[in-house]
Amino acid sequence: MELGKRKPIRLRVHRIVMGIAVTATLIACAVGFVSMVAIRGISEEALLNNTKQNVGNLVESKAELAEAQFGAYQDTVQRFADYIGDLYAHPENYVKREVLPPNKANAGKLVLQRGLVSEAVSAEELADEIGLLSNLEQIFRPVMTENSAITTIYVSTKSGVMVAYDADSALSANDDGSEIYFNFRETEYYRAGMATDRPFFTAVYADSYGRGMMISCAAPFRGASGTNGGVVCMDILIADLYDDVVRLDMGEGAYAFLVDTMGNMMTPAATGLSIFQNSELNDAVRGGILGRQSGVEQTESGAYYAFAPVPSVSWEFCIRVPQSMILKPVREIESNITQAMLTYLGVIVAVLLAVTLVVGRFSVSLTSPLIELGNDAKEISGGNLDYRAAVRGNDEIGDLARSFNDMAASLKQYIADLTQVTAEKERIGAELNVATQIQADMLPRIFPAFPERREFDIYATMTPAKEVGGDFYDFFLVDDDHLAMVMADVSGKGVPAALFMVIAKTLIKNRAQMGGTPSEILADVNDQLCEGNEAGLFVTVWLGILEISTGKGMAANAGHEHPAIRRGNGAFEMVKYRHSPALATMEGIPFREHEFELKPGDALYVYTDGVAEATNAENVLFGEERTVEALNRSSVAPPQTILENVKQAIDEFVGDAVQFDDITMLCLDYFGPGKEGV
Repeated sequence: MELGKRKPIRLRVHRIVMGIAVTATLIACAVGFVSMVAIRGISEEALLNNTKQNVGNLVESKAELAEAQFGAYQDTVQRFADYIGDLYAHPENYVKREVLPPNKANAGKLVLQRGLVSEAVSAEELADEIGLLSNLEQIFRPVMTENSAITTIYVSTKSGVMVAYDADSALSANDDGSEIYFNFRETEYYRAGMATDRPFFTAVYADSYGRGMMISCAAPFRGASGTNGGVVCMDILIADLYDDVVRLDMGEGAYAFLVDTMGNMMTPAATGLSIFQNSELNDAVRGGILGRQSGVEQTESGAYYAFAPVPSVSWEFCIRVPQSMILKPVREIESNITQAMLTYLGVIVAVLLAVTLVVGRFSVSLTSPLIELGNDAKEISGGNLDYRAAVRGNDEIGDLARSFNDMAASLKQYIADLTQVTAEKERIGAELNVATQIQADMLPRIFPAFPERREFDIYATMTPAKEVGGDFYDFFLVDDDHLAMVMADVSGKGVPAALFMVIAKTLIKNRAQMGGTPSEILADVNDQLCEGNEAGLFVTVWLGILEISTGKGMAANAGHEHPAIRRGNGAFEMVKYRHSPALATMEGIPFREHEFELKPGDALYVYTDGVAEATNAENVLFGEERTVEALNRSSVAPPQTILENVKQAIDEFVGDAVQFDDITMLCLDYFGPGKEGV
């Protein structure tokens, strides 16, 4: 009878112990599940938002880098065109050398070689012109040796001769060494170049020598007659351009690519594939890309596409990031928690089996740490990431406690990293604001600038496209009777251009105050800027020195925009004449200068290319014609009003489009000795 009475008590004890164990298990699982769901929701949202912002910033930075690269190509080919124009304008300054047709013995060597447009053209009759073009080797060589993406640089003249610089003699030479003929007059680059006055890019095409997909950058040059004398062109390998500018190493499934004006994706492996053939891209993303906008969109498959425009070629830079890669850290944390929970459940099952044999104190020793760990999980899931669970051994429960601790530490570090990135971004923004103020302070900003001088009135403005810009203006008295005026534009944008601007402005003013003509001043400054110019920057400059007492002046134009002059109460008109090359392109080059004269009541207007090249949403340029119309809205108004009218006209034309270039202007109203402005 006693044995029978004890059996129900044992069962009740077993049931109580098992009930306690099961209840504790369920509580711990619920706490773990709630913690996992809460952490997952917070982590996924934070990661997705942060990644969307970062990839948007990254694509804009990469697009700016691509734009800078394409801009550098345009600057380089324009520099070639300016040099060739000087060859034809001043042949007496250059030595003529013989240029031979391609020779297979020169395979693999960078050499200058010639060809003719057809048999109707004679190399002997063009010997002087060919010999003059031999001077191109000295400016082509550094560009070819420093940029592996450029395969060939060639010049096609109106007279019918082509001079090419490359290492592909084996591809272009005839086996018998005879003359090479190529009808370049029927090519896209030549026809387009002879019909324009600025650098441009061709469409992407397959290289006829089998070197891969190409794009060419070309520009017309002035011949001896002053009209377009031909086209200088550079061939650029898309694959090398991709490696230099586009390629990204972000992880599995993430990659970058370019999209041309027809919606074709361009990567070395998939050139020519239309975005419309990619089912992953939805209509919103397609519309955004082809609309030349910037943004980040999510496709139906969960991938993020970030895109930003590359204006110089009207292309779009795109980055694809799969959502699975973004959420990989969260999934790993979930996997660790799940594994820990499964391990924990396995331990509990084993404990429950053991409870049927061992009761009492052993069951208590098992349930206590589980309850404690459940409380720890609640504390962490409640947001206290500094809290740490007590690790009481190396068993499964201890592993679970360590997993919770590791998870809390990882989340805390992630939040700290986000905070640091945000602070760094704010610091950079603050420094750029300071740089903007410093640059603005370097330019004359107090008007009237010379209140004691009644012979003239002057006003100038500069609106940078970014926080800091490369444009600058200056005006100062060389002596009591001579006023110097400077308008300049540094190639490139942002901080590098701003630093180069500071150097150029300082050198020009210091040299001008030493005396001399504008051509002498620019020649000395050019030589100083060429020293150590590893970045390859250059600056276009208009420099004029006015004799205040007579209105007579001298001006030199180093590759800058044409000025405009108003005579009396008439209308502004552009004054066009041949330019000299920009500063910092080559040492020892001469600079032309010309005389001008202002009568009392005349006005002078100078500006940078940011005025004429301001672009609206349809990619249409503001242009010289609209500039003159804006000047003549009130042509006899004070200089400040004239500049305000031009800026207002630009803003009305551009609308909501992004300003891609600095806008800088200067206006001088000349009254004459002993007179005052009305």
